[in-house]
Amino acid sequence: MTTYKPRVISLTKNPGQTFGFYMRMERNEEGHLIRCLEMGGPAELAGMKDGDRILRVNGTFVDGLPHSEVVELVRNCGASVAFHILDESSYKQAKALGVNLSDPQSTPVTNGVAKEASKPKLCYLVKSSSGYGFSLRSVKGEQGLFMAEVVAGGVADNAGVRNEDRLLEVNGENIANSTHDEVVETIKLGGGSVMFLLVDKETDRFYRNKKAKIGSWSATVKFLPLQPRIINMTKGSDGYGFLLREERDQTGHFIRDIDKGSPAEKAGLRDMDRIVTVNGKEVDRCSHEQVVDRIKQGGNKCCFLVVDKATDQMYKQGKISPMLFWDEMKDSNSPPSYNEALNLPAPAQPSTNAKDRKEELRPKLCRMEKTPAGYGFHLNGIEGMNGQYITEVVKGGAADKAGLENDDIVIEVNGKNVEQSTHAEAVEIIRRSGNSLELLVASKNVYSQLKANGVTITPLLLGETPRGKARSAGPPEPNRKEIQEMTEEEARPETPTHREKQRVSGAICCHQ
Repeated sequence: MTTYKPRVISLTKNPGQTFGFYMRMERNEEGHLIRCLEMGGPAELAGMKDGDRILRVNGTFVDGLPHSEVVELVRNCGASVAFHILDESSYKQAKALGVNLSDPQSTPVTNGVAKEASKPKLCYLVKSSSGYGFSLRSVKGEQGLFMAEVVAGGVADNAGVRNEDRLLEVNGENIANSTHDEVVETIKLGGGSVMFLLVDKETDRFYRNKKAKIGSWSATVKFLPLQPRIINMTKGSDGYGFLLREERDQTGHFIRDIDKGSPAEKAGLRDMDRIVTVNGKEVDRCSHEQVVDRIKQGGNKCCFLVVDKATDQMYKQGKISPMLFWDEMKDSNSPPSYNEALNLPAPAQPSTNAKDRKEELRPKLCRMEKTPAGYGFHLNGIEGMNGQYITEVVKGGAADKAGLENDDIVIEVNGKNVEQSTHAEAVEIIRRSGNSLELLVASKNVYSQLKANGVTITPLLLGETPRGKARSAGPPEPNRKEIQEMTEEEARPETPTHREKQRVSGAICCHQ
């Protein structure tokens, strides 16, 4: 039976502050909806999403109550409130199935984080000169083989293997009916490495009580030494800057010919990375043309899950899909609570002498990609006045990593000057930016001095080309077209060389 797990989102606001969202009822929609999340506000930082439905307010079930009563409940909570919420998809499915959401079958999770469900684990061991550092033994009265004599600091220990773990699979092969000698032989056949599927006592008991099968499909990959990579890209003026190829004698879709300084290079793509997903959709069984179409459908943004050669080989050795990593990341990307974000220490400010400060008399161009926890800052304005400034920068968040600091004055948002814009106008520009944001900012001191000297603050002070304008560059490489723009006719120059023909056609449907 399908169960639904509401999330408990605990919010706290400061005096004069809101919780950072609107609660609405809408025509042709059931429930009390979360809308208009304030960028970097308490609700977004705590993990609320647009379209979430509120089920409870401080424990009171409100799904069937009039909207005005729910609003009053929230108002009466003061500066702190706890919401039970359900994501839009789960809510609609539950309603369609007639599920009683006032009596859920599952334990709620707090601020998006539940006690981690028991999972078997995948462990990858590479043999050292002293071996793997473990033994196998059987236990009287218990089925299977168990890990023993795990050497502290040895290969097995470092890979996540623990004494009394039960061995379920070796290199993707179930060993439930194998003898001790047969398992040892299977390990030896692996050469210098081996992938184990293991289960500890607590997890084993959990699955036995549920009478559920255990397999690699339900395992955690957090112990594996190599992991797939999530690549988020925003298309540049010359596209993404890579070619998509199918290679002879290899299965899959591969990244080739990455342009230096391109969005692909900056995002971390590497030559011969294999694409596993495009915008969350698995592409292993897709044709080259279908993968290209999926990239095109993303517009100016694209998200890949990729594996390099070593990671791909490791996953294939265990007969597991990199999608295990993708699914686990989706389940575990829980943002900090708002209270946690407020209590994080501010970044240490290095001291500088007068000479250094003079040399640093320039703005900052901060580029960031939105995470599940948002951008990690709050945009503030002074009532009745134009101008915006940054507050509550979350340490380790996207904004912090991009170089934003508390009290930075915002000059441009995505290339548009907002010095004379209202707070609402600036927020709207940020909301329209999707998952990618570029801010031109300056500290109060730098801003005041540049303005006093009559300097117009633009990215040109940094040697940057303003966003949205074509970069100054030499002529493009002959016949180079990006995958999202090409047609068959465009791909045929009049007299291409053999090398050019391969490169161009590879961007469309190249089966090399």
